[in-house]
Amino acid sequence: MGRLHGKTALITGAASGLGAAAARRFAAEGARVAGLDLAVPDWWSEVDAIAPGASFAVADVTDEAAVGSVVDAVVADHGSVDVVVNCAGVAGGGPAHWVELAEFERVIRVNLTGTFLVCKHALRHMVEQKSGSIVNVASVEGIEGTEGGSAYNASKGGVVILTKNLAIDYGRAGIRVNCVCPGFIEGTAMFASVIDGPGFRDFKDQYREAHKLGRFGAPEEIAAAMLFLASDDASFVTGHALVVDGGFTAGMRTGLSDLFGIA
Repeated sequence: MGRLHGKTALITGAASGLGAAAARRFAAEGARVAGLDLAVPDWWSEVDAIAPGASFAVADVTDEAAVGSVVDAVVADHGSVDVVVNCAGVAGGGPAHWVELAEFERVIRVNLTGTFLVCKHALRHMVEQKSGSIVNVASVEGIEGTEGGSAYNASKGGVVILTKNLAIDYGRAGIRVNCVCPGFIEGTAMFASVIDGPGFRDFKDQYREAHKLGRFGAPEEIAAAMLFLASDDASFVTGHALVVDGGFTAGMRTGLSDLFGIA
């Protein structure tokens, strides 16, 4: 029996990247998965094949009416919403004096406001249930600054503190709220658009080496962390920002340890 057997999990950004990895892993752990994204992916039938009862809603997380309707439909269909994973997100930033206001607002609206709206409408039902687990996706860039981060870092830093505040407000109602802070995760559209994009390509090796394990992460590794936080294995964990970054934020590495014969 899987760790999410009998639970209903709503996953935003489920069509690709971290959301897709979470959908597959959660289904494998017995969850009834409800996906939400801007379009239904061709492979979604795989999720239903793993754990029958999967569904998919096409909606924009910045559209409050649509979000509310999706959450209500999930509860109507399955009787509850036990787990929410907020993976929907976009990249964006640059030095602040380069960033247009519309671009800054776009990134904040999807990454932070979208997370807030999904949490808001899921919490309406979780409060009635007196149970629930929410896992938000922040970033190492919400924990510490990075060059040219501006809008993205601000949005993800907001997700971290929003997570902590929700944990404070809803803990006595039996609801846990945590977030994961991934490092740079290869194999996602966001990674490809940023690290493999013009201007960043020349720094790819430096970003890789900044991860103390000497490699980028994989979506499945983040999905495993999400599963832990969503499951009863993390029953005494709330308000936590779980950094899953291969050591990216651990501190500076100069290569001195190589002289010790460690690597």
